[in-house]
Amino acid sequence: MLSVQLACVGKLKEGFYRQACAEYQKRLGAYCRLEVVEVAECRLPANPSPGQIARALEQERRALEGRIHPAAQRIALCIEGKPMSSEAFSTLLETWCGQGMSRLCLLIGGSVGLSEEIKRSARLRLSFSPMTFPHHLARVMALEQLYRALNLAAGGGYHK
Repeated sequence: MLSVQLACVGKLKEGFYRQACAEYQKRLGAYCRLEVVEVAECRLPANPSPGQIARALEQERRALEGRIHPAAQRIALCIEGKPMSSEAFSTLLETWCGQGMSRLCLLIGGSVGLSEEIKRSARLRLSFSPMTFPHHLARVMALEQLYRALNLAAGGGYHK
């Protein structure tokens, strides 16, 4: 069975995000072993300098790197990533699994994104949209799309 890590900067505070994530985590149990990894988001002032942002991204990168399984294929979720349909994402995961992939890690940054080093280490940079979303909502969207992709690959009826 596929092992998936959802590695996120920041913790979910709002109950409605936690409820949505819990629902997709439950559904994903039929398709993969899912582990949600949360690392602390660095606090920044209201108008951070580029240096402050760089230091925060580096600190978050180190925290993520310490928690990600070294053999996992990484997908960095970022606005400059490749847009992909749900069907194409499902096909991609099927292909990777057919090539022997057994571990996957989806990476979601905090309010200032992911470090360039984390993005460079990813096998794929994926974008849900050119629009900007709160990173907490991105977590729900990532779980939903992962569920959709794995359900579609299994011939399920969720994707209509």
